[in-house]
Amino acid sequence: MKLQHKLLGVVAAGGALALTLAGCAGGGNGGGTTEETPAETIEGADYNPQPRENLEQGGEVVFPITEITPQMNVNHSDGSVDTATIWEWYNPQTILMSPEGEASANPNYLTGWEAEEVDGKTVVTFTINPEATFNDGTPFTWESYKVTWEANRSSEEGYNPNSTDGYSLIESVEQGEDEFQAVVTFSQVYPWWQGLFWHPLHPAVNSPEIFNEGYLEEPNADWGAGPYKDEFDKNGGTISFVPNENWWGDEPLLDKVTFRVLEPVAAVNAFQNGEIDYVDNLSADNLEQLKDVEGAVTYRAQRTATNLLQINAERPQFADLEVREAMFKAIDREQIKQVMWDGLGYTEEPVGSLNLFPFQEGYVDALSEAGWEFNVEDANAILDEAGWTLNGDVREKDGVALEGRLPIFGDDPLTQARAQVVQSQLAEIGVKVEIDARPASDFSTVLTTKDWDLVMLGFSSSDPYGVAYMCQLYCSDSGLNLSATGTPEIDERIKNEVSALPTAEEQTEAGLKLEAEIIAETWGILPLYMGPWISMATEGLANLTPETYTGLDLFGLQPVENVGWEKSE
Repeated sequence: MKLQHKLLGVVAAGGALALTLAGCAGGGNGGGTTEETPAETIEGADYNPQPRENLEQGGEVVFPITEITPQMNVNHSDGSVDTATIWEWYNPQTILMSPEGEASANPNYLTGWEAEEVDGKTVVTFTINPEATFNDGTPFTWESYKVTWEANRSSEEGYNPNSTDGYSLIESVEQGEDEFQAVVTFSQVYPWWQGLFWHPLHPAVNSPEIFNEGYLEEPNADWGAGPYKDEFDKNGGTISFVPNENWWGDEPLLDKVTFRVLEPVAAVNAFQNGEIDYVDNLSADNLEQLKDVEGAVTYRAQRTATNLLQINAERPQFADLEVREAMFKAIDREQIKQVMWDGLGYTEEPVGSLNLFPFQEGYVDALSEAGWEFNVEDANAILDEAGWTLNGDVREKDGVALEGRLPIFGDDPLTQARAQVVQSQLAEIGVKVEIDARPASDFSTVLTTKDWDLVMLGFSSSDPYGVAYMCQLYCSDSGLNLSATGTPEIDERIKNEVSALPTAEEQTEAGLKLEAEIIAETWGILPLYMGPWISMATEGLANLTPETYTGLDLFGLQPVENVGWEKSE
């Protein structure tokens, strides 16, 4: 898995921003905070982990999904969390991870992986299970590692990868003792090597054209491998997975897994009506609506994702650094959280970094270190000094109005409420915000075409490796830093001041220090909050959310063949 971060789409907009802390099944009491039940945090995973021997063979499951993204290549910069969710069910899961973030090689694909330092360079050897085969009969060999590296090492060769972090530091990928061994040599010591090659490509994906366009509106089942194969119904808004007759590992437990495209409100209604087996990002109203659903279990887990606000610096009205700094200082994050979590008994430490979460070792509140604080008076003074004067309720300068369009995605009332809070807060400093309601299925297209002036979304983390992916957050060619505030100078500083250091500890310390400086130099991305992950599932469904980037299992990445139903007693 080369990425720590993925665009979190509508999940970030509506958010799993409500919870009840009383009980663990069948909904809740609305989550109101009283003197007897003070606000609390949520820690750890909650996904009903079960060994295979506790589960029965057979059965079907229907999950909701926000969209089946136009770009179905998880390695491509236009992919989102939904892309990764679908990809995981019919492509190689070479690496697994515990909820706490401990990575291990999946023996179905790798019989070994090891790293050593040779002449000041990290050399990693991946030994491939000879039984591993792609669906078209192509053996899974070292060539998959080669084409994956070539596609992700640079955006200058015509490829459009999510990020080049880590891959850009590899100087060669070569065959080892035989075709079932890949030897990866870095140009330096690289401490985060376990975070790479989580999504190896079929060797046929060997050109920029195929990488960029081969998965457009097309999952390419023949290029997949694993316990399931797909049945894609583009017009019907579903993608299903059935057991793969070519699979060489443990038999998949389920007869069929279906992902059905649903707007957030529709997903809640579908779960209430027994049409789907799982629903997430639940609000207090959702929990109240679903509390009487028979045979439903509520799950609450810590969230490894950050909701945030980005400003499009390519727009002339937002091109000046002072304008963006003032806008961010007018954002009252606590008010936003109060709206989202009113009476729900939840609290969390303020989020001040996109590199690490507050619960991780080495975390620093880089946002505060950069000089950010909520201060409307200061924000107005910055705009006054920069020459933006009020014309009625909106500031202007040189005939340009300080206004912008904020799209929201889906039909969740909390999405609308949060946007209205931001609209009201920015109006206090003479910034006019138009809220542009879009269907949830528009998320990827709107984001990647930059059809927005301000946008609220989320970055979801797939692993705990933090600053290993710092360039993905702040570099000028990043597919996630859509604010256009990155610079070549920042790119070089990340490379020379952080990535060049030999240990994870040194990189983390330097990365958090540099992050504060980057924030103060760009003011393009404002972290808002994390929030918990609240879901409901049909009773007995086990090993929930096995995919990367999302779900109830923290950093966990589990074998999809182990999702199933508990045996009846």
